[in-house]
Amino acid sequence: MQGRFALVFFVSCMIGFCCVTISFPSNIHIGGLFPTGSHEYDVFRFALSHHQDIPKLVPQVDLVDTGSSFAMTYAFCSQFSKGVYAIIGLYDKKTMNMLMSFCGSLHVCFITPSFPIDTNNQFVIQLRPELQDPLMALLDHYQWTKFVYMYSPETGLTVLQRILDTAAERRWQVTSVNLDYLTEESFIKVMQDLEYKKEYRIIMDCELERLNSILNLIAAQKRMLKNYHFILANLGYLDLNFTEFQKFGANVTGFQLMNYTDPTVNRTIQEWLDFDSKDLKLPKRRLKYTGALTYDGVSVMATAFKNLQRQRIDISRRGNAGECLANPPAPWGQGIDIQRALQQVRLEGLTGHVQFDERGHRTNFTVSVMELSPTGPLRVGYWNEEERYVNTAVYKPVVEEFFGLQNRTYVVTTILEAPYVMLKKNHEQFVGNDRYEGYCVELAAEIAKHVGYTYRLEIVSDGKYGARDVESKMWNGMVGELVYGKADVAVAPLTITLVREEVIDFTKPFMSLGISIMIKKPTKSKPGVFSFLDPLAYEIWMCIVFAYIGVSVVLFLVSRFSPYEWQDSDSDDEEEPQQPSSSRRGPPEPGHSQSQNPNQGQQNQAAQKDAPEHTNEFGIFNSLWFSLGAFMQQGCDISPRSLSGRIVGGVWWFFTLIIISSYTANLAAFLTVERMVSPIESAEDLAKQTDIAYGTLDGGSTKEFFRRSKIAVFEKMWSYMKSADPSVFVKTTAEGVVRVRKSKGKYAYLLESTMNEYIEQRKPCDTMKVGGNLDSKGYGVATPKGSALRIPVNLAVLKLNEQAVLDKLKNKWWYDKGECGSKDSGRKDKTSALSLSNVAGVFYILIGGLGLAMLVALVEFCYKSRIESRRMKEIIDAAMLSSTLSRMTGPGSSGMSVGGENGRLIAHDFPKGPQTLPCMSQAASMGLSTTGM
Repeated sequence: MQGRFALVFFVSCMIGFCCVTISFPSNIHIGGLFPTGSHEYDVFRFALSHHQDIPKLVPQVDLVDTGSSFAMTYAFCSQFSKGVYAIIGLYDKKTMNMLMSFCGSLHVCFITPSFPIDTNNQFVIQLRPELQDPLMALLDHYQWTKFVYMYSPETGLTVLQRILDTAAERRWQVTSVNLDYLTEESFIKVMQDLEYKKEYRIIMDCELERLNSILNLIAAQKRMLKNYHFILANLGYLDLNFTEFQKFGANVTGFQLMNYTDPTVNRTIQEWLDFDSKDLKLPKRRLKYTGALTYDGVSVMATAFKNLQRQRIDISRRGNAGECLANPPAPWGQGIDIQRALQQVRLEGLTGHVQFDERGHRTNFTVSVMELSPTGPLRVGYWNEEERYVNTAVYKPVVEEFFGLQNRTYVVTTILEAPYVMLKKNHEQFVGNDRYEGYCVELAAEIAKHVGYTYRLEIVSDGKYGARDVESKMWNGMVGELVYGKADVAVAPLTITLVREEVIDFTKPFMSLGISIMIKKPTKSKPGVFSFLDPLAYEIWMCIVFAYIGVSVVLFLVSRFSPYEWQDSDSDDEEEPQQPSSSRRGPPEPGHSQSQNPNQGQQNQAAQKDAPEHTNEFGIFNSLWFSLGAFMQQGCDISPRSLSGRIVGGVWWFFTLIIISSYTANLAAFLTVERMVSPIESAEDLAKQTDIAYGTLDGGSTKEFFRRSKIAVFEKMWSYMKSADPSVFVKTTAEGVVRVRKSKGKYAYLLESTMNEYIEQRKPCDTMKVGGNLDSKGYGVATPKGSALRIPVNLAVLKLNEQAVLDKLKNKWWYDKGECGSKDSGRKDKTSALSLSNVAGVFYILIGGLGLAMLVALVEFCYKSRIESRRMKEIIDAAMLSSTLSRMTGPGSSGMSVGGENGRLIAHDFPKGPQTLPCMSQAASMGLSTTGM
């Protein structure tokens, strides 16, 4: 009995041992789903060659289109029906849901290096770590509150949701851009819009291939990226090609999963480069981080199955577990064991520490934070779940290295613009920089001498200074050549503006200026005949005339009302020689005889003599004469006696003193200055009229000034210029000057004041600058952003300014070589000697006054002669009548006769005329003698 029992026990143990041994196969069939020719498939084959231990991994690989749901379903079911224990491979955003469903239903583990997805399906083992936490930690470190997030939906939707949630809490300003909807042209336009809006902080979240193409596309635009800061949300920073991108000075931060300083990693990479297989038709490529994840995935599978073998866990299939399309699905019972074994793996792989959580997501990993330095990628920190972000960079002050400037020839771009850069008259006989002359040519030579570098002058190809196109957002002209790396320095009349400063660097201004107005020089105005009236306005002259008349009238009225202006005529008679009483006696009444009472006649004559006779010197004509004499500062033979009259005279004298002094002060300037009548004096005059067209250079800072100005006058001018037909814009300054000269005063050109002053000194000397400068700005030497020449060139310009070299250069090329006289010869007012035309009106007035006086004297003489002749005729007639009557009456009659009683001669008494002329008196006496005789 004991022997039989022992035999049964031995047989049972052997059967159990055999069953356990059979339940865990020596060859583990694993499936593979990879795109044709993918890097991950090559690494998968390479990884299998490193894991040949028992249990041996035997691959069942299907090269399929991971974006085709049908192809992926067929390949997955085919491999599952062949009895694979786990599948490793890639998925696409279109097929990931299908794979999630199959893995969850059939309990088949799918190990993938593809982008992580947010799922609770524990049968999907995700080798790639999630970047949400490292990215948020980096944003906190850089303190970004406003940025652009460019993403691919397959990798960035979960990160975008996290960013948007955080932005809502912290009030960030986030602009999201879906890269799947952008072509190359539309992406370039997006970048131009971001540059216009000054959005320089950008996060890019997409796969390596697309990220490389985006970086190359940005580098192809050859724009300076000094202001930009890119964060690449990708774990393969060192897998990217920064060769062209690095030239434009961009600040690029990213994440690196593989640690190339690890000896194990370096050894595996070298083995990968030495790996050879007949199936690999493509040349060996650098081991990317997705390939490293695939390698670690194979290592995880090998480690998990070894652990299962060691634990003697049965993973064999039973029943209908091979039918993936069974309804209802029949899950594989041993799939849970394999899933647990995979999640429990802990190892150090090419991507660092490999560990998974209960959901199959990568955990407890470390990523390095990298930045792009001038010498290449540099590790500046790291992130892990325990310490979060740790900054390990040691920043040193940026020291410009000048010692290498002499080792190359720099390209200095400029523009043909007199007097800055001009071709010599015999430039065909020279080569290189010797062909040019001008202010900027000598300035470039002075800067190069102070800095110590060699250079080559190049004329800008499109002949423009530099402006950004509104539609394409591309820079042209010299600014574009600096932005896109075609030139190293720009020495030209390039205006320092805000939009240009954002893309290039300027030195301190080497010349200050402003926008000015150029018009054709008007003809000089000929002085008028009465130009001596110009010192005072016509309104003032009219007021003076009215004041003269008013003062004269007031003086006349005051003299009439004031009793002190009246005086007796006796006082005047006493001063005059005494005349016979018969000359003052009135004429006898006709018809009265000599026989009247002599006493009564004597009494009447005495009464008339005793009565006082009052006179007033200030009649209306004398008042006008007094006012005129005072105004002419010549005085008068009469003056007021009353206080009121003297007040009027004193006020008038004070008035004339001020008026005459003001007139004399202005008269010299008006008579000795030749004046030109200019139709435009300021920008306001231009804006208010439409007869004179005006424009600027097309594609320069002057045009940009008017386009951006918010001042009402300049806005009105810009509205006119952009809508004018034909166009008022010119391609070059020379074209604008020609247009001014040929327009006969109907076109004004707006340009920098320095150029305006220079052209004013050029023959034919027919242009002029009017008004003041519309703004204030300066010309500067430009360099690309981040150029090593920026500081030394700036110091050279400052040194030249302090040494007065810049002033000497300007005087040399503006005024010493001028063709229109001295610096002040171009002024619109020029002092000259007086000519006859300046004072012709004075002579005309003198001649007219003399002629008028002669005419008035003749009229007075004729008028008075006629009046007196009539009076004398009446007197003679009366005398003759009296003589006739005396003869008729006889000797006793009274009357006038030549004889008298007792031989006495009786003198006849004639009436005294009011103002008897000498000639008339002689005529009367002659008539009397005749009558008497």
